[in-house]
Amino acid sequence: MSVHNRKVLLTAVALTGGLTLAAVTPALAGTGTAHTPRAAAVSSAQGDPRNAAQHVADFYGAYIDAVWATDDKSAGPAAKALRGFYLTAAAQKKVAAFEKKEHADGILFAQSVPVKWQVAYTGSGAGHATSRVTLTWSDGKHPEISRIDVQSDLKTLKITDLKPAR
Repeated sequence: MSVHNRKVLLTAVALTGGLTLAAVTPALAGTGTAHTPRAAAVSSAQGDPRNAAQHVADFYGAYIDAVWATDDKSAGPAAKALRGFYLTAAAQKKVAAFEKKEHADGILFAQSVPVKWQVAYTGSGAGHATSRVTLTWSDGKHPEISRIDVQSDLKTLKITDLKPAR
């Protein structure tokens, strides 16, 4: 592994850890933030770094935190580093092509940021796992939602493809 790749990996891991800590700390302290007045409702979280769906959930959680934090100057570089760490080079190119064509975020397939997200494992085969990401765009009785199918390599856990679910 080259020194540059090691630096990118370490930066992404540090950013992910920092973003996770920043997101969890207010909930643990029982205080809300300007964006999430109900942060105290989350009482626990867990994960497994060997699980492909968990890896997708970790990415979407940290990525949404980064793009949500529009008042934080480190948010843009954090989102870029997360893409570099979690997505294969081919997936990054596909996302960039979508963004150029559609003028929208190629991870969220939208121009705004969801208020909630959920990831569910939907199957695996041929060395890949598929997860379905459900994004909730509003609160209320009838919230708007969208879904994204995310394919991950089972060996590297890197995201290899993203597409709106049909």
